Amino acid sequence: MKKTYVAGSLMLVMALMMAGCGGGDKKPDAPKKDAPKAAAATDTVMLYSSMQEDQLNAVKKAFEKKYPNIKMDYYFAGTGKVKTKIFTEAKGGQVAADVIWVGDPADYIGFKADGKILQKYESPEAKNIDKAFIDPEGFYTGARMMNMGIAYNTTKVKKEEAPKTWNDLLDPKWKGQIVMTDPGTAGTTKYAVGALMASKDYGPAFFEKLKANGTELQSGTTASHNQIAAGAYKVGMCLDYVTNNLKAKGSTIDFVYLDKDIVSIFSPVALVKGAKNEKNGKLLIDFILSKEGQEVLVANNLLSVRKDVKQKGESAETIAKRAMKVDLQALATGSKDMLKQFDGIFKKK
Repeated sequence: MKKTYVAGSLMLVMALMMAGCGGGDKKPDAPKKDAPKAAAATDTVMLYSSMQEDQLNAVKKAFEKKYPNIKMDYYFAGTGKVKTKIFTEAKGGQVAADVIWVGDPADYIGFKADGKILQKYESPEAKNIDKAFIDPEGFYTGARMMNMGIAYNTTKVKKEEAPKTWNDLLDPKWKGQIVMTDPGTAGTTKYAVGALMASKDYGPAFFEKLKANGTELQSGTTASHNQIAAGAYKVGMCLDYVTNNLKAKGSTIDFVYLDKDIVSIFSPVALVKGAKNEKNGKLLIDFILSKEGQEVLVANNLLSVRKDVKQKGESAETIAKRAMKVDLQALATGSKDMLKQFDGIFKKK
């Protein structure tokens, strides 16, 4: 099979869709089993996302200011819960969202394969985004960049003492002081663990050593970051934007962009097949990918996928030089086995 390699740094994706109806005296044809149910459009748009709620609210506020006649509703939870909701609704005939925006780009390969979840949509804003972050078949487009590195509590760890590489976490001085998110509950951590597991430089042996050094798991991205900010743990495997959000609010936490093997994740946005509000869904996707929408994300500590948006802090180009190369197709197909192997290391009695 041809492998798709994604340099872990700038990356993005998206897509969305609609429905139809029939009437008159003529008895309508019986719907096809796999056909999405038609529904009347409304003046709303529904987004399913695993993004932090502060960022979702920022997007909602800016979108509703631009389109005052459209209300943006959203359902947010960890990626695992969002995916379960999506696949359950698809099995029932129709995903209730208009747009999907979760963290792990590998998940979109599964959404495409299902056949009932995604609708092709090429946003006019896609011309401003590198093709490496756009599905060649047009089902999704990268919409934000996130990076997995190491966070530390600034009252317990000096900047110069903080780990600078993944292997630095294996130093005995951090024993019992490391936390990470359970990859079964968060798509971004699942992506990062999958990338490290597949690497010849890390593999399962790295996680066995990490476990032996007293690393603890938290259920959900927010929880692991809050534990470091609160001083319950000194260091952990964390996301840049979640760390920076807490730091901006005065929390005693900071982020390290690693010297090498940063796991850079492009988070796609996509249109739902049979979307009740297809037109509004497309408008939301266009807004998220626009320069205006991307500036909202940057103001909220995310990296933009556009080159014409000024970033804060580290640039995407600088990060790209230190980012891991990731086989996206392999991550998607090997996800279940990877989680099973990880659980075997961290959750064995």
